[in-house]
Amino acid sequence: MVVTASTCRTETVFDYSWKHVVSAYWNRYPNPSSTHVLTEDTIKREVRDGKLYSRRLLSKTNPVPKWGARFYNNLPVKIVEDSVLDPVKKTFTTFTRNLGMKKIMKVDEIVVYSEQKDGRTLAVRRAYISSQVFGFSRAIRAFGIERFKVNGHKASNGFNYVLCRMFPQDQLTTVTTTSQSSTAASQFGDVAVATTNHSSGSTSEALKRTAKIGYEFCKCHASKIAQLFSVRN
Repeated sequence: MVVTASTCRTETVFDYSWKHVVSAYWNRYPNPSSTHVLTEDTIKREVRDGKLYSRRLLSKTNPVPKWGARFYNNLPVKIVEDSVLDPVKKTFTTFTRNLGMKKIMKVDEIVVYSEQKDGRTLAVRRAYISSQVFGFSRAIRAFGIERFKVNGHKASNGFNYVLCRMFPQDQLTTVTTTSQSSTAASQFGDVAVATTNHSSGSTSEALKRTAKIGYEFCKCHASKIAQLFSVRN
């Protein structure tokens, strides 16, 4: 049987050094955007040929639309994450795949974090989504692609939140996420949007929004946490 897979590619630029991004990666959870991540455990870690190899097991859950209830009971799904950290080339590659519900929807995701010339870190995410449900494969794959985009945006926001708390003095500029032709601004970019977009709404609403974002910005930068390569098991 030939199984067709749909693909999606997104890019996110984190305005922190590659070293900081890799350090914060092991401390991504919990964060305000990761309520769907229930558990995470490191089950294997070793150094081979100067590279750090890790394997982790995570459990996640996501609400499904009504039409998906006939296939999926919204139970937590186990996710395996393999990663390779190359300190020489300054690349960090993760490969995740779901262990359960693979006949309904199988998701393979590869993310490569690499250092850019300007000192920032580029994360390129690729997803390969397939389904073996006869008659519903295309719809399920389309749903998976849209869910991947939404979750990717949440993951970037959550990761940026953790980076901000761990390295409050080291942010370079704003985070930019692109998915094909779409662009999503970070919470810091929203400050500029809220202060210059008065013509699109009432002045009072714009001021309230600006004040709220400014408060979160200051709250985020008030924390002075310095952690390097710490791992939660």
